[in-house]
Amino acid sequence: MSYLTESPSSSRVQRVAGTILSGLIVAFLVFDGVIKLVPLPVVTETMAVLGYSGDPALARLLGVITLGCAVLYAIPQTSVLGAILLTGLLGGAMATHLRVGSPMFSHLLFGLYLGVIAWGGLYLRYEGVRRMIPFMRGSC
Repeated sequence: MSYLTESPSSSRVQRVAGTILSGLIVAFLVFDGVIKLVPLPVVTETMAVLGYSGDPALARLLGVITLGCAVLYAIPQTSVLGAILLTGLLGGAMATHLRVGSPMFSHLLFGLYLGVIAWGGLYLRYEGVRRMIPFMRGSC
C-alpha cells in the first residue's frame, strides 16, 4: 500500500471533504498563476506596491512557480511535495505582507489560511499525512 493512497480508515465523508479542499486550493493556484503569466496590470501594480519591481518577467516567474506548485499538489504521488513547496511560497508571501505593513487578517494571514486548507485537504484524504501530523486524543 502506497504511503499516499486513500486509506480505508478514513471515512468517505473525510475523503470527499479533503478532495473538495484540495480542489479549491488547486483552482486558486491555477487562477493566481495564470494572472501572473499574462501578467495583468493589477499584478504588476500590486507587486510594485509590495516593493518588487513592476517587471512583467518577475510576475511571470512567480506565475510559473505557482503553477508548478499547483501541478505537484494536484498529482497524488507528488501532493506532499507540492504542499511543502506551496508552504514555502506562502511563507514568502506572508513575509512580504508583514514587511510592508499589510492588514493582518485579510492580507498577512491569507497565506496561513491557504496553507491550512491545503494541508487539511491532504490530512483528510491520506492516512500517511495523518501519521506525519498526529493530533493527540485525550490526555497524556
